Amino acid sequence: MDKTSKMAVLSLAILLASTGCTNVNNSKQEDKDCNMTENDTTERTSSTFIDCEQTEWETTDEGVQRQILGYNKSMMMVKVKFEKGAEGTPHSHKHTQTTYVESGKFEFTIGDEKRIVEKGDGIYIRPDIMHGCVCLEEGMLIDCFSPMRDDFLK
Repeated sequence: MDKTSKMAVLSLAILLASTGCTNVNNSKQEDKDCNMTENDTTERTSSTFIDCEQTEWETTDEGVQRQILGYNKSMMMVKVKFEKGAEGTPHSHKHTQTTYVESGKFEFTIGDEKRIVEKGDGIYIRPDIMHGCVCLEEGMLIDCFSPMRDDFLK
């Protein structure tokens, strides 16, 4: 497993640990920590394997595209591609978010704090805090959300 894959897995593990969710195998047994039942996992779960070549990119802003890599009711992983100079418009949401910088360089603003991050760096964004970024060098982010972002699904 390469460093990028290890960091993405670590990011997911941190996100799962922060939610207390243990039902990641779609078991039929109810997981009280996640409030998930068999119906929840079958109705709101992505495919087990996501082929990036077969998964469409959605344009979200000028120079920004996202690709959903997997989800269930309690979590979601999304790849976000940025052109140089593109902006992740400042926003807030109820979701806990972790972000792994797969490539490029970004200036992130989270609350009142501003910092430049680059390939290999990770970011934790607590719920309901204003955050956004500007892409300084073309790059890719891997975002993980808990719970899943219903608003990202069509």
